[in-house]
Parts: sequence; C-alpha cells; structure tokens
Amino acid sequence: MKKWVIMLVMILLVSIYTPKSYANTNLTFVDVANHRAQAEISYLVTRGFVHGVTATTFVPNRQVTRGEAAAMLGGALGLSGVKRNTKFSDVKVGNFASGYVDELVRKGIISGYPDGSFQPYKVLSRGEMALLINRSFNLGGTSVSTSVDNLMRKGIAQGFPDGSFRTDETIIRADFAIFLARSLNENFRVKPEGVSFSKTMYVNTGADTLNMRSGPSTSDKVISSLKHGTTVNVASSKNGWSHVQVNGVTGYVSTNYLVALKPTVPAPVSTSLGTSDLKVIIDPGHGGTDPGSVANGFQEKMITLNVGKHMKSYFDQTPIATTMTRSTDVFIELSDRAKAAAKNDGDVFVSIHTNKFNGEVNGQETFYYAKTTATNPNVQESRALSIYLQARMQEAWKLTNRQVKVGNLAVLRENTVPASLTEIGFIDNSKNLQFIKSELERQRMGKALFLGTLDYFYHYEKRTDVLPYYKKAGASLSKKLH
Repeated sequence: MKKWVIMLVMILLVSIYTPKSYANTNLTFVDVANHRAQAEISYLVTRGFVHGVTATTFVPNRQVTRGEAAAMLGGALGLSGVKRNTKFSDVKVGNFASGYVDELVRKGIISGYPDGSFQPYKVLSRGEMALLINRSFNLGGTSVSTSVDNLMRKGIAQGFPDGSFRTDETIIRADFAIFLARSLNENFRVKPEGVSFSKTMYVNTGADTLNMRSGPSTSDKVISSLKHGTTVNVASSKNGWSHVQVNGVTGYVSTNYLVALKPTVPAPVSTSLGTSDLKVIIDPGHGGTDPGSVANGFQEKMITLNVGKHMKSYFDQTPIATTMTRSTDVFIELSDRAKAAAKNDGDVFVSIHTNKFNGEVNGQETFYYAKTTATNPNVQESRALSIYLQARMQEAWKLTNRQVKVGNLAVLRENTVPASLTEIGFIDNSKNLQFIKSELERQRMGKALFLGTLDYFYHYEKRTDVLPYYKKAGASLSKKLH
C-alpha cells in the first residue's frame, strides 16, 4: 500500500509542471474553449508565458502552487528560467521552477520560509497572489489588503458578487491567468481607474519608424507606424513596453525608442565634408526569436538594436556609409551576419552585445579572432579595431575594463574584414544596468562606437580624410593606441 501512495504522490508532483514542449500556440486546449478565461489564457500561452498541463488540456480549475506561480510570473517578466541551485533546501537544480524562484527572490518579489524551505508545491492563496502581482508589476501594495485594493482599483480584479475578495481561498489557474493578463495588458482590464496619458515623450528612431501595437508584445498587431520625433503621451511603462496615446489612438510601443527630450532630425551630410569610399557594417546582436541575455525586464536584442541605431545616426551625418545586419526585431543567422561585409562591400564589422553572468560581474570587453583563416586574414586589423572600440566604450561608461580579448566567435572567425564584437556591459548587474537602461547613455554608447571606428580608420588605416567627421559628434581624435 505504501508503494502505491508514493507512486501517486510522484505522479501528482510531476503533473504540476508541464514542460515547455507542451506549449500549444494554437490553443487547442479542449477544456478552454468557450471558457470565461479563454481570451486571457490564449494571450499568455501564445507568448510562452504560461503552458498547458498536457498538449490538449490547460486544467483551468486546478489550484496554483508557489512554484507554478513563480514560473508563470518569471516567464511574464522575461526572467531567466534556466534551472539552477537555490538557497532553499527543497528547490534543487532539478526543480522545474528553480531558475524563476532564484530570480524572483533576488528581486524581492517572493521569499521562502524561516526554516530555509520554499515549499514549491504548496498551493497559493488569492491574497498571496495579489501581493505577488503587486510586487512583480510595481503596483505599490505592501500588504495583502493594500495589494487587493490596488488590483480592484486598477481593474485587474473584481472580487466576488458579495463584495469580498476571499483572500484565504486558493487561486486557480484560470483566475491566475486572468490577473496576469490584465497586469500585462490594460486592454483586458475591467472598469479600471481613469488611465491618464499625462507623460510626454518622443519617438527616437532616426530614419526608421516605430511600430505601435495593440498589446505589449511583438506578437501583437501593428496598428500604427510612428515617425522619428513623433510626440506620444505615456500612461505607464513596464517590461520594456509603454502604454501610449497618439492622436487619440492608444496602443503599446517599445520603451527603448522613447526619449524625454525631442530628438533632432539627423542632419543631411554636408557637401563640405566631401565623399567617402568607406562603409561600416553594424551588427546588433541577437533578434527576433533569439532575445539574447534577459534580465531586469530588459532584452539584449532590443538594447543592441537601440545602440546600433544610435551608432548609425552619427555615421549618417558623415559621408561614411553604413549597413545594419538588422534594423528591426528579426532573427538573423550567424553565417548571414558574418557574410554581411562581403555582401555589402563593407570595410569593417562591429557587432554589439550585452553580457550576463551571475549579477555580480560587471564591465566591458571586446573580442577579435586571432587566427588567420582563408576567409579572414585581418588579425592585426581586427585587434586594432577592438582596441579603439574598447577605449571609447571605457570613456563613455566608467565601468570595469575587462580588456580586449581573443574570441572564437562565428561572426568574427567567418568574416572577411576587420571585425570586432563588443560587450558593452552586463545586463544583470545593477551598476551596469544604470547605463544600459538609460536612453541617454545608450546614445552615448552609440557615439563611442562611432568614434572608436573613426579612431581605427585614422590611426591604423591612415585615413586622414575622416578627421573632420569628429566635429559631428563634438569630439576629437584619440591617442594612438595600437
């Protein structure tokens, strides 16, 4: 008898978590069709935030455990779910939610018990859910009662017909999905407090446009395209997206492309600067289905694209031509990135990335490939380019200097021109994040990469014709470093 009891317990524990492979983006869950939470569940599942219990069932009425809540919240916040050891005795590296539990604890969103346990399979109450939602989305609640008040006032929760919230009752998967979807997307909310689009900001995309979408995700429908310099009224910003209103139309845009001061339109290239035969290939790392490093609500793919566009905006004020391997949030194969210089007649290749390790490491580093290959013989050139880029990055952001290093990376190894890969900072480090999350600092980093490339052209390639271009950035030539 004891053997059967143990087997039953193991089956129940395994069923609490569904591997990601069970996620069904077509939402063919037989128990969700015509369910009151169908729209919210569909929204979360199609974005990979929440998964089914099996390939065909969601089990909307099953109670939510603490571990399951951590996984759902962590996914919605874009945190790393990579399994790892935690400080809790009952959340080892093999636990399905270990990565999310560790990340949420670090952020102060969730905690364990005095005995050193986390109790990942303990069911969650509605009151506990309200507190976790408040902490996750910075709604301001510091107790169960204030958290419930916030959810009710913002239209995230409605309570029961008798006017109560029933904080001590357990929360079921359907209701958790509803509250989570409403927290992420105001369009799901019911009778929310008046949304005030009171903060004025501006679109900063250079020559490109910014998509305004129906929801806070690249999966949501594009409802408008906003030009560089467009004024937008912002109600709120979280998880890299801003809820905005433009000419009476409301939607969501990437916060990375909004600035507080109205940006200037890039000036046309002055004919007094002459012409140039140089071309720079700018490679914003990752993109599309490959987000790169994810931490603190930021994605590497969006940071690198933003910095790359700033870098390009400085070159656009000179006769030097540029080509970006991607100018939107799309996935590009490494081999195609490496071939970009040959395909577009480029002279140098600069790849932009952010780093991530354990939250403690910080600083900047730049890589080059140190072996001569049939494809790329430019070892000394790549090293010199890396030296000048690293120096300018250090000048822009006062972070730890992790030096210029040799790296066996495909975009460097398989390239045909002098090529460098920059790691501008650690996205999971609090000190580095102060720079990474700032639009002004990202612009400063784009300028640094522009200047580092000019330094290389002048000092290594002896291209004295680039000297006037420094004035466009209000800068001067660096010392010779290679």
